[in-house]
Amino acid sequence: MAPKAIYIHIPFCTNKCHYCDFTAYVVNGQPVDEYLEALEREMAMTVQEVSPREIQAIFIGGGTPTVLTPEQMRKLLNRISRYFPDWTADLEFTVEANPGTTGPELLQVMREGGVNRISFGAQTFRPDLLQKIGRIHGVEDIERSVDQAREAGFDNLSLDLMFGLPEQTVEDMEEALEKAVSLGPDHFSCYSLKVEEGTLFHRLYERKELPLPSEDEELEMYQLTRSYLDKQGYRQYEVSNFAKPGRESRHNSTYWLNEEYYGLGAGAHGYMNRVRHANLKGIRAYIEKVENGTRPVAEQYTVDRTEEMENFMILGLRLLDGVSRTRFQSLYGTTVEETFGPALSRLLEQGLIQKKGDRIALTEKGLIFGNEVFASFL
Repeated sequence: MAPKAIYIHIPFCTNKCHYCDFTAYVVNGQPVDEYLEALEREMAMTVQEVSPREIQAIFIGGGTPTVLTPEQMRKLLNRISRYFPDWTADLEFTVEANPGTTGPELLQVMREGGVNRISFGAQTFRPDLLQKIGRIHGVEDIERSVDQAREAGFDNLSLDLMFGLPEQTVEDMEEALEKAVSLGPDHFSCYSLKVEEGTLFHRLYERKELPLPSEDEELEMYQLTRSYLDKQGYRQYEVSNFAKPGRESRHNSTYWLNEEYYGLGAGAHGYMNRVRHANLKGIRAYIEKVENGTRPVAEQYTVDRTEEMENFMILGLRLLDGVSRTRFQSLYGTTVEETFGPALSRLLEQGLIQKKGDRIALTEKGLIFGNEVFASFL
């Protein structure tokens, strides 16, 4: 069965943040128009292989997709609707944006093209900390971008916040939450900093020049985030995500429910017909591969039944509602208990998971030690 969700990668940014290990390149001097032409050809080849059905979620990520000019964005959105023409009436269509990159003309183009949700990478509201992590926007850019999006008619906005940043304090996090909530977004994604190889932060960390908060301070920031957002009416529905009622991210839920999705663009990952694939990361390599009439896949493999069941548990337990035992049995013809009995027994005994009717979910303790829980199903 064809995927119901699409991820499209725009690998260009105004600059590279110090913590970022995503496929992203500074846009100056890049062949953006040529890339968009190649992206269209990849769409054409992909839908020939896996014909689309009705789409319920589209996510354009990066990079920073909003570095595209209004005309480039219009072409991209037109091509998406051409190759994936059938959308559900309640389609969720998200574009990631950096504050300060969404002017009125671009917002209008996005609205006309069907985009109805914007995810802004705010990260923090402490000006000097924004600079220290390599962000080029200021606090005023966050506020102005949210205001402009609302004025343009967008009624579903998400903000990304980070904690565990260099020199960040619990008080900084509390102030960031207060300012973020005052803007009235519909959704929050709140992530702890991960120091990834190949980044400036990793080089500083190796030289012991990255003053990170302690593990206890980072945990306090996380618990503060959970309690503060809950009091403000944002329900935590996943380890790192919080939403007003009905505003949970439908696209990300595709991942957590272990459902298939199209992945298009340089460095994109996709999952179709039980095959996971990763595209070439290099812009020129991606373009040349597509120009030669071949999908730009760098690597792919078929997901066997065992791995599929493992992914069902690992991804699904990230949701606070947990996994459905009935759904597991309908998909795999066996029970969760028959498949993962010893792991379930141990995790229940340790107080890391709980059974709630048909569902198995993390406990409060399990939420803190999630990685230990997830590793139990490998």
